[in-house]
Amino acid sequence: MTESNYGWGLPTAASTFAKEIDFGIYLIHAAMFAIFILWGIFFVYLLIRYRARPGVAAKHEEHGILASLIPDFIVLAFELCLIFLYAIPSWSRIKVETPGAQDSLTVEVTAEQFAWDIHYPGPDGKFGRRDPALVHASNVLGLDPNDPSALDDIVTVNEMHIPLGRPTLMGLTSKDVIHSFFVPDFRIKQDAVPGMRIPVWFEPTKTGKFEIGCAQLCGFGHALMRGDVFVHAPKEFENWLVDQKPALNPTGK
Repeated sequence: MTESNYGWGLPTAASTFAKEIDFGIYLIHAAMFAIFILWGIFFVYLLIRYRARPGVAAKHEEHGILASLIPDFIVLAFELCLIFLYAIPSWSRIKVETPGAQDSLTVEVTAEQFAWDIHYPGPDGKFGRRDPALVHASNVLGLDPNDPSALDDIVTVNEMHIPLGRPTLMGLTSKDVIHSFFVPDFRIKQDAVPGMRIPVWFEPTKTGKFEIGCAQLCGFGHALMRGDVFVHAPKEFENWLVDQKPALNPTGK
């Protein structure tokens, strides 16, 4: 079973687009390292070549401005290639080309100080109506018991269970302040904003347990706002769903 393991280097790549994002991270760092080395060599050369020496007077020479701009043009060309050949296509694949709902698991995630409330539709496949006036300790999302679609809905706190090999479509919002849903192993980070439902999707590539963190300072308990994503084999996920009790009828009576 794979688990979040934060040591040297990047965390485990456990989603379909994690390696694509990692490529960009490595590419940018490699480019910055190369620029650092080249400029360092150039500076050392200047310090040695033009150091003060007895009997040697300074010479004043004029150079064309174009020659001095060549390094800037090279860096600019690299940055434009990075934007148009990598960043924009990757952003489109991750943020615009959303998988179809019929082939995906759809969940609603609501952030609050200091927990993640995960809402699944019941066997009817429909999310029940929610009313903020009904929110209390035993009904954290304010599900309306008068709505038939809400009676079989499932709610978990700080635990998200999803199947392997199937996209997860997530609607992200917040009850109170701005939070940020962050799963390093999936390379997912998205702000949760009160009053907004922000779509997020990902597809896991490994079974296991992966940490959810809040990447936005959200109050005195920010450091405690942690949860876990459990990625199951498809059959195990179906068994997990069957074992869950409806949030409005946890005793099953």
